Amino acid sequence: MVSAMPRSPRWADLSLALVVLVACKNDEPPKATEREPAREHAKAQPTDMFARDRERMVSETIAGRGIKDERVIEAMRAVPRHEFVPLDVRDHAYDDRPQPIGFGLTISQPYIVATMTEAVQLHAGDRVLEIGTGSGYQAAVLAEMAADVYTIEIVEELANRTRATFKRLGLDDIHLKIGDGYDGWPDAGPFDAILVTAASPTVPQPLYDQLRVGGKLVAPVGDDSGQYLKVFTRTRDGLTATTLMEVRFGPMIGKVRVTP
Repeated sequence: MVSAMPRSPRWADLSLALVVLVACKNDEPPKATEREPAREHAKAQPTDMFARDRERMVSETIAGRGIKDERVIEAMRAVPRHEFVPLDVRDHAYDDRPQPIGFGLTISQPYIVATMTEAVQLHAGDRVLEIGTGSGYQAAVLAEMAADVYTIEIVEELANRTRATFKRLGLDDIHLKIGDGYDGWPDAGPFDAILVTAASPTVPQPLYDQLRVGGKLVAPVGDDSGQYLKVFTRTRDGLTATTLMEVRFGPMIGKVRVTP
């Protein structure tokens, strides 16, 4: 069990407005001797109704299943996953399983998000490329870790919806582009880390080319007969690869799926 840690200021602001609105309804300000109990009562009745579910997810699914990087754990604790799923599945947002987000796509299960994030070994200020924005949850976790995030989504309607989510949550520092992830984002590279959230038989060469020496690329590689989550590290002599686990992702859409 991981002990509770302070909420990130980024997300604390979302609840602060609600607290202020509630406080403003009172006709008279509380007396000085009443402030401390009122504050404790607010802690017991958080405005974030999913806080307990999120803490359970972190304790059981993230730290409980072996994620060690405290920055990843804290980011998963801070980012409100329920904000990135449709209303009809919000009650299951913190279950350790994929959830549908429309367009035949899903948001990855929390453990996979944490595993991929930990695998790229981020440092504050690292420039990260994500292929397959989806609902935007993975990008938000990366941004919470102070990464400079560039993310590409090929489904235009989904990308526009996710851009609106970023704006609503104040995630103005995430760069989102509509396009084919096969080509990466050469104008923004090279990248310290690249995450691919859709499977392909091979990782597109442009993504390798945009990875900085010493950088890591994590991607599911394979097809319907079998997929494996792999971590590629670029060295001065080429690439090294490590296999993490067997996985099942939806297929990458775009040039990578085109047969010559």
